[in-house]
Amino acid sequence: MEKKKVLIVDDQNGIRILLMEVFNSEGYTTFQAANGKTALEIVRAESPDLVLLDMKIPGMDGLEILKYLKEIDPEIKVIMMTAYGELDMIKEATKMGALMHFTKPFDIDEMRVAVNMHLFNKSVDSHN
Repeated sequence: MEKKKVLIVDDQNGIRILLMEVFNSEGYTTFQAANGKTALEIVRAESPDLVLLDMKIPGMDGLEILKYLKEIDPEIKVIMMTAYGELDMIKEATKMGALMHFTKPFDIDEMRVAVNMHLFNKSVDSHN
């Protein structure tokens, strides 16, 4: 079976490395991007199954990146990572099709469980 692909988009190197280690050890193929431009290039080239997307990225912010991701691939699964207090942006992201969000600092195990759930319970979200 082909490995699921996860793209991590965050301008903080430490977070990208941490999440890549976690999802590599879960058996996923992981990609990373520090900005929106790189993220969109990876999505076009690799068609990841799920994107972990930080809301606050210098240049193109998370909402803008989300909009472009959904234009490239309407089916792409996106989980937002947000700082405390970005509720307006979270609401907006949900309207635009983000599945859920994690507030930093997030619990890495909860994140892992959520990603596994969204990647493998395909029937759950494709039939409502």
